[in-house]
Amino acid sequence: MTTPNPAAPAARGSDRLARLRRGRAEDAPWVRPAFLGLLAATGLLYLWNLSASGYANSFYSAAVQAGSESWKAFFFGSLDAANAITVDKPPAALWPMALSVRLFGLGSWQILVPEVLMGVASVGVLYAAVRRRFGAGAGLIAGLVLALTPVAALMFRFNNPDALLALLMTVAAYGVLRALEGGPGAVKWLVGAGVAFGFAFLAKTLQAFLILPPLALVYAVCAPGGLGRRIRDLALAGLALLVSAGWWVALVELWPASSRPYVGGSQNNSFLELTFGYNGLGRINGNETGSVGGGGGPGGGAGGGRWGETGIGRMFNDAVGGQISWLLPAALLLLVAGLVVTRRAPRTDTARAAFLVWGGALLITLAVFSFMAGIFHEYYTIALAPYVAALVGMGASVLWEERTRFAASAALAVTAAVTAWWAWTLLGRTPDWLPWLRWTVLVAGAVAALGLLVAGRVDRRLGLAAAGLGLAAGLAGPFAYTLATVDTGHQGSIVTAGPSGGRGPGGFGGRMPGGFGGRMPEGGQGGQDGQMPGGFDGQGQGQSQGQGQGQGQSQVPGGTPPQGTPQGMPQGAPQGGFQGSRGERPGVGGGGGGGMGGLLNGANVGAEAKAALLKDAGSYTWVAATVGAQNAAGYQLATEKPVMAIGGFNGSDPSPTLAQFKQYVAEGKVHYFIGSGEGNGGGPGGPGGNSEISTWVAATFEKTTVGSATFYDLTKEK
Repeated sequence: MTTPNPAAPAARGSDRLARLRRGRAEDAPWVRPAFLGLLAATGLLYLWNLSASGYANSFYSAAVQAGSESWKAFFFGSLDAANAITVDKPPAALWPMALSVRLFGLGSWQILVPEVLMGVASVGVLYAAVRRRFGAGAGLIAGLVLALTPVAALMFRFNNPDALLALLMTVAAYGVLRALEGGPGAVKWLVGAGVAFGFAFLAKTLQAFLILPPLALVYAVCAPGGLGRRIRDLALAGLALLVSAGWWVALVELWPASSRPYVGGSQNNSFLELTFGYNGLGRINGNETGSVGGGGGPGGGAGGGRWGETGIGRMFNDAVGGQISWLLPAALLLLVAGLVVTRRAPRTDTARAAFLVWGGALLITLAVFSFMAGIFHEYYTIALAPYVAALVGMGASVLWEERTRFAASAALAVTAAVTAWWAWTLLGRTPDWLPWLRWTVLVAGAVAALGLLVAGRVDRRLGLAAAGLGLAAGLAGPFAYTLATVDTGHQGSIVTAGPSGGRGPGGFGGRMPGGFGGRMPEGGQGGQDGQMPGGFDGQGQGQSQGQGQGQGQSQVPGGTPPQGTPQGMPQGAPQGGFQGSRGERPGVGGGGGGGMGGLLNGANVGAEAKAALLKDAGSYTWVAATVGAQNAAGYQLATEKPVMAIGGFNGSDPSPTLAQFKQYVAEGKVHYFIGSGEGNGGGPGGPGGNSEISTWVAATFEKTTVGSATFYDLTKEK
């Protein structure tokens, strides 16, 4: 940790711009190599064992494959190249991956490397944001904390939209901080932040706007210039946001519905309804029409709901704590310390504004995640990671500057002690995993706290040693969890970071042994073919002929998916409650679904099924149709041919209708209907046209078993 420059600290109100210029000019020779080394180490860490995840979330991988084949599917985010239905999000997060696959072909690395690059870029942007005001040491600490946050290591190696969202939120905060410095180009940085917010909306809709209110408020209060000018600047940024997000929304809403895919996740083929319903207010109040058991509103007892227990302790509980909360207490303590140190600074002081920007973003996201009654998954907490990391780097730097004061050294000591104690608590939740680490962290943290309290005020070198020991103790737990994360493949709709057993037992808040949580058991079966599409085998480690020897990472077509709670599944639902069995749907055989009847991950696709689908594939618009997007994704990724996902992700979207599907069949556009093995009715989201389609198919066409799946040849009636 180094002081950014010899000027007085921010609280003393010295010239800000001059200090920034001196800080950059006086960087030590080690700064650039250290920064480049951090980026390189982050990239290597995230690339390690990347192919073990195969197609990761096959739902999004299928859309990526479709977008690499069809520019129309690319634009809309369609699940298949024939454009039957879209994913239940806007498509911006799919675009980098689809371009990669278009350039380099379909495979695990081609899909996931863009996500890794987003992780490296996030570390770089965060470093730049913190370094400008607090010095290179603070920036390096912030970047290191972000890189080693377990949920960040998970999602920057996964193909959900959260990786792009985290990057764009970091970019937006950086733009606001640059604008707060003032000067002729300040408004350009604020407009750039508005553009980042707009494209973040196109990645994950309204979640992108969670931190918008505190950032706008900080700029309105703390930016240089008169109030009228500040309001004008915010209006320009708002216009930039509206244009950067609204152009795509306007095109989708104005496009004739008959010539575009159905908007997946909506109930009336409207992106606006999807945005403000299922992906918007429904996530807050729990009224999510179209989800599993959707539309019923929050339930459960006091402090709880259908999607897990809510409340102020949610980010620290058994399910979420190991993902994000290692340094969350430290970030909150250092936020308070930073605001205390800068309390007498001028209104436009950039150090205090930085604490308000990152702290406001952390607090509002923390509050929403803690109390939202709708669908909540642990991996959402990657959104908190940049804010936590920034506050740790900034707060440690400010207190180090003030370390000769007892209050500052005591605050550093308390932060180190609390961080070590919390790591000791989290590691205690996996008592059989690295048991020595728990006590090592606690002892090292206690020694560091004592050293920071005493040595930091007496001798700088001893203080640096104590600070280094405290940093190592604070990062040891998340680093170990991160190593366990990158050493394991993750597939499916629900994934978590850390070692197996790092969550509460059972249900939505827990991990079933080797299954739920998106990871395969060790020595798991490699599947019927033993090969993962894209050139990776069922082991994820070496050659396989059906046996997964390492981590058994074959939850993509050709492997056995995990069993557990599907996306949107309420807490307390019976494990395996949607596990389809042959003949469970009236008249329609199962056998094709992958995990929870195909809701959790892509279907298992054997050689026979693949060969049947590829035969005369060029004669059909869709080589097959099946209920649920994950089922369809498995077959599509195995064949690289369009497969219609009836009912979208949950099988509950009203698309296509029975009349539409009959028309497709009459026109010879669909070759096979594949039994999904799902429960009765229109998918787990409720009854509807999908049940009618299944019943009509069963009554009209002969069924046959192909491999382990039930096929109906829609060209041959009974």
